[in-house]
Amino acid sequence: MPRMLDVSEDVRAEIGDEEAERLLAGENAPGSYDCTSCRTPGDSEQERTSTVLFVGEETAVLAFAHASCIPSQVVQVAEEQLQGAVRSITGEDPAAVGGSPEQAVLGITSGLVLIEGDLHPALVVEPTGPIARAGSGGSTDEFLPLLIEQGFVPVTDMARLPAVLPGWSVLLAMGQLHAVLQPGTGGGNSSVSWWQAHQPLQVTEGWRAAANKSQRVLVFAAPVGMIGQQPREDLLRDALEKAAADGRLVAAAMPLAGT
Repeated sequence: MPRMLDVSEDVRAEIGDEEAERLLAGENAPGSYDCTSCRTPGDSEQERTSTVLFVGEETAVLAFAHASCIPSQVVQVAEEQLQGAVRSITGEDPAAVGGSPEQAVLGITSGLVLIEGDLHPALVVEPTGPIARAGSGGSTDEFLPLLIEQGFVPVTDMARLPAVLPGWSVLLAMGQLHAVLQPGTGGGNSSVSWWQAHQPLQVTEGWRAAANKSQRVLVFAAPVGMIGQQPREDLLRDALEKAAADGRLVAAAMPLAGT
C-alpha cells in the first residue's frame, strides 16, 4: 500500500530516485514507526510522514517523523555522533544507505521522580539498540560501561539523589528540551552535545517548574529494552526501580542551562 510519505528533494538527491520511488510505493517504508522528533508512534498509512536522512561521513540512515513535527530533510551528523542523534528506526531491517543499518541511537523520556520527599525533574535515556565501543566489532553492549567512564554512577537505590556530574548540563530554552551537553575535548569551558533534539521536545509545566526550582535535572540511563515507553510516571518509576535492582541503571545530576 502506498505510504503518505514526504520525500524532500534533498533526501531524494541523497538516496536516489529509485529508492525514493520504492519508499513512496510502500516497499521499503514502515507502516508504524516512532517519530524521530517527538518519540510517539506514527503510521505512514494514516498520516503524513516525513523521511529524515541522517548523514555522517561514512554512514547515512533513514528515519521517519510526523510531518507535523518536522519536514522531510537531510540532517548532517558527525559520524561518531550518529549514535547520539535523535531519530527512530522501526522494523528489524532499517533502511540504510551505505554503512551499517544497525546504528543505535538514544531515546529520551522526561518525567518527575519522587526522591527524598521532593519531585525532581528527570530524563531517562535508553538506546534503540546495543551501543558498541568504537572499534570493538559490536559484540557486546558497552552503553553503561561507557557512561560510567564519563562519570555516571550505578544506581542501587532510587531513594537517593545521584551526584552532580561536573561539566555536563541539560539545555532548556523557552520551556522546551534542546540538548544534553557534555564537556568538549578541547578543555576550557567548551561544551558539545551528547544528545541533541532536532526538534525541541516539549516538557510538562510540572517538569519545567521542578527544574526551575531545583536548577538540576536527574539523568538516568539504561540499556536497550530495560525501560521502554511508559505512559505514566508511576510505571516509569517502577521500570527504573527494576533496572536498578538488576544492576542495569546509571545516573547523574546535571545543572539546568536555560529556563
